[in-house]
Amino acid sequence: MGNLMFAKVFILTVLNIIGFVMVGVDKKQSVDQNRRLPEVFLFFVAVLFASLGVFLGLFMFRHKTRKFYFPFGIGLLVIEQTALLYCLAKIFGYV
Repeated sequence: MGNLMFAKVFILTVLNIIGFVMVGVDKKQSVDQNRRLPEVFLFFVAVLFASLGVFLGLFMFRHKTRKFYFPFGIGLLVIEQTALLYCLAKIFGYV
């Protein structure tokens, strides 16, 4: 049971690192005025349980923070996903 929990935490960590890096890459593309990632793609990555990484990336790289729907929407996803993971952990006896 411990190895399975470790694998789940590892996958979530990797997904969040990918989300964080993607925001950084999009910011770099923005500064260099190159082709950018679509906003929908960043939201899609956040929906795949990478919302915390994307949220931290928004503020770390100061990217897309002027558009109110980005910090607000991604912040809501962080809350929703945290609550969902807590409920699942409670159901399966991890908490």
